[in-house]
Amino acid sequence: MEKQQQEQEIIKEQVHNEKQENIKDTEEDINDVKNESKEDSIDELKAKLEDKIKELEELNNRYLRLQADFLNYKKRVEKEKESIYAYASEELICQVLPVIDNFERALDSVDDNHKEDSFYKGVEMVYKQLMDILKKSGLEEINAIGEKFDPNLHHGVAQEESSEHEEDTIIEVYQKGYKLKDKVIRPSMVKISK
Repeated sequence: MEKQQQEQEIIKEQVHNEKQENIKDTEEDINDVKNESKEDSIDELKAKLEDKIKELEELNNRYLRLQADFLNYKKRVEKEKESIYAYASEELICQVLPVIDNFERALDSVDDNHKEDSFYKGVEMVYKQLMDILKKSGLEEINAIGEKFDPNLHHGVAQEESSEHEEDTIIEVYQKGYKLKDKVIRPSMVKISK
């Protein structure tokens, strides 16, 4: 922010210095004209004044363009910064997804007789805590079963004839897919009806 202010001050100082030089040049021109005839000097002064006015307008336009460019740059940097903060955890979450898959496989492999065991309950509790933390970070599961196949969200790995389902309906999920704040970080691996 301080650098941006310094850049603006430099631009303002350049414009001010150029204005001062223009004023000094004009004063020198006026002194030169005193030695010439009055009629010629008036026309000459008018022409020089018009030139200086045009030059001043050009400098002012340049200053305005520089200021607009600077504001656009500032907005672009702010958007990039917001994007970096929003997706800073993406790499870590992608590395945790296989751990989530293993938790789910482990919990699914336990038969109903052992689901009341304290070990199972402990693993289930750790899994739920992990999922709660990830959901608070913006992770959400992609719904798949019964949905129409969408290549942006799903990765079709198998097809099966089915009279029970409409064509291109997802009938089985091999691996869950996830989104992080509306960005797909892993598509669902699915079986599709034909």
